[in-house]
Formats: sequence, structure tokens, C-alpha cells
Amino acid sequence: MYSIFAQRLNALLDHHGTAVLHGGLMGLEKETLRVAEDGSIAQTPHPPALGCALTHPWITTDYSEALLEFITPPFAQASAALDFLHALHSFTYPRLQQELLWSTSMPCVLKGEAGIPVAYYGQSHAGRMKTIYRLGLGHRYGRIMQVISGIHFNYSPPDAFWQGLHGIVAADMPMRAFKDQYYFAMLRNLQRLGWLIPYLFGTSPAVCKSFLAGKPTTLAEFDEGTYYEAYATSLRMGDIGYQNRKEEETGVKACYDDLDRYIACLSQAINTPCPEYERIGVMQNGEYQQLNTHILQIENEYYSSVRPKAIPQGNERPTKALRREGVRYVELRSLDVNLFEPLGIGLSQLYFLEAFLLFCVLHESPLINPLERLQIDHNQSASAHRGRDPALLLLRGDAQIPLRTWANEVLAAMAPLCGTLDTGQPAPCYQPALLAQQEKIDQPEHTPSARLLAAMAEQEMGFHEYAWQLSAQHQQYFQQQTIARESLARLSQEVDASCERQRVMEANSQGSFEDYLAAYFA
Repeated sequence: MYSIFAQRLNALLDHHGTAVLHGGLMGLEKETLRVAEDGSIAQTPHPPALGCALTHPWITTDYSEALLEFITPPFAQASAALDFLHALHSFTYPRLQQELLWSTSMPCVLKGEAGIPVAYYGQSHAGRMKTIYRLGLGHRYGRIMQVISGIHFNYSPPDAFWQGLHGIVAADMPMRAFKDQYYFAMLRNLQRLGWLIPYLFGTSPAVCKSFLAGKPTTLAEFDEGTYYEAYATSLRMGDIGYQNRKEEETGVKACYDDLDRYIACLSQAINTPCPEYERIGVMQNGEYQQLNTHILQIENEYYSSVRPKAIPQGNERPTKALRREGVRYVELRSLDVNLFEPLGIGLSQLYFLEAFLLFCVLHESPLINPLERLQIDHNQSASAHRGRDPALLLLRGDAQIPLRTWANEVLAAMAPLCGTLDTGQPAPCYQPALLAQQEKIDQPEHTPSARLLAAMAEQEMGFHEYAWQLSAQHQQYFQQQTIARESLARLSQEVDASCERQRVMEANSQGSFEDYLAAYFA
């Protein structure tokens, strides 16, 4: 089953040596809620001391004004990405007054839809568009779903890797077409094996009851304030998390056969009216409710555990950027925020993810047929809700296979790759990272989801109380950190620079907002 992977890896090493695997670029995006002293979502504006969310490259907001998003540049070393993320946290905490950064994916105490302030980006056309898009998400899916946090892992293999693989498997194909083809092969395998991510890294087996807002649920009661599932790994990635439904009902679903089909599917959804959203309307009493009444307002509304990404120019649409320059990197979006790590993610995890994504691009990747699409969705949900159940069977082809059996196969196949990645390094990194994940397969009680439930039971705390305790510990940790003088100067300068960029954007927003939207969607 993994012979093609082994052949490609061995051919790369025979022709180019181990250096061909090193130097891929990694970046991180981490979402985290600002939380008030009473344990609810902060109602305060985005702190001015952090700069302007619209134009700051590293500190911005996601759906809510209280939902911070930290973004690192791409780095060739995992440790450098973590160091930058660490600096962003250390810079931010002293500028938060008495607020905490919530240290887990599932949100804190919620006071209904009205208690979730939508992000505000100023009065430029681009800023208004971002706010209206978020208002539309709230009308379509509810605001509560939008404040679930996660971490995105962005990765692109090194140029030498692409050149080496190109020469081995498709030397006569144009390089851009080749890279697009194999990026989509990686994306398909990341979906096939996507169930492994919540099993290994899911940290949301429980949720504050306020998240359900009194709705009926099949979740069990942990205590008076907490729901949970005994074998769950990531409720964030399960049925109660943020998902699109309209595409499935209307037959519009992203196709990962190749770049052209992917763009066509998203374009169709953006241009196809949806009767339910037409009932909401675009305007009410002279105020925008959403950008349009189509299945998707814009590409980013399409939920997926993975995305192909390009680097847009200005306010360029994602699909236009992809069509113009092809795939530049892959965004893995299925990672929970790990409350046992002050940063929400650790170095060993990054080493594993880098190796896992390289495995997925080298492993054979046939097109996904309709039956396999159903199996992928089933396996993702099953792992999220029952991943640690020893009786859990996943669907693969015509058979059912225990999750742990399949996971053991994947990690065994990855072992030679991790050994190769460690060759010539000052100390092994990738093999220890692989062994750490193997331990979670052999002993499910070592997964972060199991550790969370065990800690809550041992300390007799519900989800909110325990998450608050760890968030406070992380707050204390970062308040004691110092930032290198160069990093502090760089981050301080960016606060002023981002505000100046927003001022210029607002001054240059000429013409009507309606004309701006028409040009954007043209």
C-alpha cells in the first residue's frame, strides 16, 4: 500500500541526497479569544496598543472583535515559527489590561449571540467588506459557531524537493502544472488521513454548556456546566463545530481532482443563489446583512480541513490568486488549540506535521470518487466523536479497519522518512516526534483529549473552570517573559505602521462601496 511512497523517497535520496527534504517553509496562524474577568468573551474593542487589525500582518482578528489571530511569517525552521509566535504572545499580554487569552479551542462562557461582538475594521471599503462578510456568517450559521478557535499549519516543500521529484516522475510536464498536480495529491491524502489529526492532537472532548445555548444534544453531562463525550477527541471537528451544509444540499462541493476543478466548484458556489439566504436579504433598513445571497459569500466561507493557498496581491480574491500563480502552500486547518501548551502547539508536533505533509505528497493519491468522499466525511466525524473508542472502525475501500491499525500502518510507513530527516542534524527531532505520536496510538490515555478529561475528573472541575485555570497559568507565564530588543522594536514599529496603512486605505477609498463590491466580484 505504501510502496509508491517508498519508491519516490528512495529515488529522491539516491539522486539528490537528504538535503532535498530540508528547507520547506512553515507558518502558523493561531486564533485565541480575549476573555474578561468574569469568564465571558471580552466586549472591549481590539486593543489599540496592538495596532490595526485590518492592516497588521501578524496580529489581527478573526470573526469577533475579541477573537485575536496571531500569524507568523513562513520560516524554514519549525523552532523559528514557534519563537515568533512566542514573541507575539509576550508582546500582546502586557497590552490586554486584565483580560486573559483563552487557551483552548472551544469558547468560554457565552451570553448568547448578542454577547459576541463582530470584528470591526474601520471605514475603508476593504474594512467594511470584512465586517459585512462576518455579519453574514452570523446570520447564516450563528455567531456562537464562529468563536471556535483553532491553529492552522501552513507548509510548502522546498524548491529542491519539487525539482527533484519533478525530474523523477514527470520531467516533461511544465513545473507549475506539476506542482499544482502534486499539491492536490497532498490535499487529497490529507483528507484521506485527516482522521489522524483529531486523534493525535484533538483537545476538545468537552464543551461549556453555554455553547449549546439550550439546544438538544446527545452529549453526556460531565457536571452542571459541562457536556462531553467519553471517547471524543475534537468536538470542534465534529458535528457541533462550524460546517457548511448548503453546498451538500445543492450539490456544490469542492472537488480536489485538480486546481481548475477546485476553482470552478468554489466559483459556482459564490455565483449560485440560495433561497434561504435570499430570505435574509442583503440589506435591511439600509444596513448590510451579508455580502450577497449566494451559497458562499466569498471563498473563505467554504469550510475544509485543508486548503490550497496562493499569495494574493492586495485585495485579490483567493481563486484569482490561485489561477494567476498556482498553489504556493497548503493550509492544514484541523488542529485544536492545545491547552497543555502555552502557545497552543509544541515543537514536537510541528516536526511530526512537517514529516506528515511530506509523506502525503509522496504517497500515491488517486482521485476521490463519491463513495470515498462519504468515507472521508464519516471517518473524520467518527475520529472526532469516538476516536479513542477501542471498538471504532473506519471505512477504507470495501473494508472496515480499526483506527489504531490504520494509524500504526501510517506511522510505520513514515519511519524511514523521519529517520532520513534526522540524518545530519545536530540531534534527532523527527524520530522522537514520531515516537511521541506512536505512544498515543499504543496508549490512548496519553492523547491530549484523554488527558483533559482525566485532569477535569481528578481536580473535580468542569470544562470552563479547568480551562480558566490553565489560561491563567499561561497568562502568568507570558507576563514573566522578556522579548529580545530587536523583536520588541519590530513589533512596536508595526503597531504605528499598521495604523498609518489603515489611515491611507480609508483616505483612498474613493467611489461608492457598491461599486467596490461589484469590482471585487467581477
